[in-house]
Amino acid sequence: MAHKKAGGSGHNGRDSNPKYRGVKVADGQEVLPGGVIIRQCGTHFHPGEGTDIGRDYTIFAITQGVVKFQRVGKTGKRVVVLPKAN
Repeated sequence: MAHKKAGGSGHNGRDSNPKYRGVKVADGQEVLPGGVIIRQCGTHFHPGEGTDIGRDYTIFAITQGVVKFQRVGKTGKRVVVLPKAN
């Protein structure tokens, strides 16, 4: 009979992969349709003209143009894509 309990493998060694969230395209930069503008957790930024939101709250462009960040009210933030002037 063993006099010591068998050693376990420990409780460490698990960690989730990074999600790389944040602003991917800055204000004033050009973006193509389908280009990711912001990866976020929840709706810190809301989609405006020329943008749409994915099920994981990623905001992406649906038209080609220039990215602009706008303030809405006291705490709201919105992202729009304005068509580029020729």
